[in-house]
Amino acid sequence: MQLDHPFRGSQAVRDGLLTRHALAADFQRVYRDVYVPKAVEIDAVVKARAAQVFAGDDAIICGLSASAVHGAKWIDAREPAELIWPRRKRQLDGILVRYDSLADADVTSLGDMTLTTVPRTMFDLARRLPRLRALQSVDALANASGVSVGEAQELVRTNPGVRGVTRAAEVLSLADGGAESPQETRVRLLLLDAGLPRPETRVRIRDEFGHVFACCDLGWSRWKVAVVYDGSPHRTRERIDRIDEVDWAVVRVDSDQLKLRPFAVVERVRATLRAAGAPV
Repeated sequence: MQLDHPFRGSQAVRDGLLTRHALAADFQRVYRDVYVPKAVEIDAVVKARAAQVFAGDDAIICGLSASAVHGAKWIDAREPAELIWPRRKRQLDGILVRYDSLADADVTSLGDMTLTTVPRTMFDLARRLPRLRALQSVDALANASGVSVGEAQELVRTNPGVRGVTRAAEVLSLADGGAESPQETRVRLLLLDAGLPRPETRVRIRDEFGHVFACCDLGWSRWKVAVVYDGSPHRTRERIDRIDEVDWAVVRVDSDQLKLRPFAVVERVRATLRAAGAPV
């Protein structure tokens, strides 16, 4: 038993690894009888692992919990852990129990954890979450895992009777693993819903010598129009300004504009595309 990962406190005491006093003094409870060291930050991955320890070997980590284990970012630690747990007949505080039937191909293992595969996790996120959040979650998982959304779309075709499959089909058709933050996804969905051409993600900008010197959130290489979310921490102002110097038009969007004036954002992008020759 590893005491640096979630473990059953009663078993650790019974096996002589800890005294009850040490368990209470040095460890924090995640779920009933499941503990981690007090120094451990209880994030979505720790909660997922702890929930499976609590539930036992027949439980499968799924949903946002599986997404976190697969490496996706932007998952709030306050979210309940999600498990497919067939023998559990009622919900629990802090654990969201699902009752899905899974094919063997939908399940994988990472270390000592059993969880849904990346494609199955994308499929479940796409069919269950509200539209924007579903798209943000699928984008984040695709970005972190490198797995093609097309593999999740295959599950739409092979699971026609599953609840939410129509929503999943739409969300997956819009997904793009090139998005590097939830806000970038939000901007892209705003533009798509306005009927603008589908933008590329991670658009590479080249200088006069053909060298890539910048990568923008969204854009249309055909018309040399880029959209940059100014909240992106990985980008410097100098590099954004340099894009203007190589005949690209740049539309900057910040969080206030996105929240308070989304229609104005759309019209700025539309006008910039039109000026560049796009049929919008």
